[in-house]
Amino acid sequence: MKILLTGAYKYTEGQLSRLKALGADFLYVEDEREELSFDVSAVDAVVCNGLFLYNDIKKFKNLKFIQLTSAGLDRVPAEYIKSKNISLFNARGVYSVPMAEFAVLGTLLIYKKSFFFRENQKNHVWQKNRELFELCGKTVLTVGCGSVGSECARRYKALGCRVLGVDLYPTENELYEKIYPLSVLPSILSVSDTVILTLPLTDETRGLFDGEMLSHMKNTAVLINISRGAVVDEDALTAALSEKKLYGAVLDVFESEPLSQDSPLWDMENVVITPHNSFVSEKNSERLFSVIYGNLSGFLKGDKAE
Repeated sequence: MKILLTGAYKYTEGQLSRLKALGADFLYVEDEREELSFDVSAVDAVVCNGLFLYNDIKKFKNLKFIQLTSAGLDRVPAEYIKSKNISLFNARGVYSVPMAEFAVLGTLLIYKKSFFFRENQKNHVWQKNRELFELCGKTVLTVGCGSVGSECARRYKALGCRVLGVDLYPTENELYEKIYPLSVLPSILSVSDTVILTLPLTDETRGLFDGEMLSHMKNTAVLINISRGAVVDEDALTAALSEKKLYGAVLDVFESEPLSQDSPLWDMENVVITPHNSFVSEKNSERLFSVIYGNLSGFLKGDKAE
């Protein structure tokens, strides 16, 4: 059994020893962006992030298993993988806690006008601000109720918020008052104070938050995007923010990254911009290796993806 590892995850010597003890032959390539110089037709399994953006998956003729180091599944050819019955795993749950904490932080940065006070501190200015909001009692909507959405729900609920959900596949979840289907999203947006996007990028969700969808949001609402930039029409969002049709936005992802230096979003007082950083945590490496090891072990034992 041949397993290809990439530099998408930095393995320690101890972790590599544990993997080798599983009994497979391991290959390693540091840079996924380089075209592979060896014959990959005998590779049975791959642990990677963006390898198949730069290398043709069809050359991996014996491929049976893919473990992604990302939560998103949009960096692999999903239809081809499905047609070949290749088991596909993402890093589900690895980044959920830091991303949920980031969402709460983002809401509070806007509600408590933190940048106003930071700017005053820098300039040694003592000035009160009477236009602050409480988070407690607000209605929070997560659009996407998987691992990240659920961790968001857990934290906002603990802070006294009413938490609603919208999902492509609604289910029961005790962390939510109710989870609704995507078809009723406009009506749920109209009652939500903070809207957090945690859904995957698919044909159905690409451009979902266009001008028409954004028009259903309150002008006192905060939009937080920690999913994929292409879920939101950036021009429509920029217009809504500049026209005060939204109270603010916290944006960690963008249609094109890095965000263009001439984007008007940079200079908006009601916008927080971070460089696709919400997933970062000192605990990620430990969590991710646990997922990689567990799924590879299952694969080598003959387990199948659900």
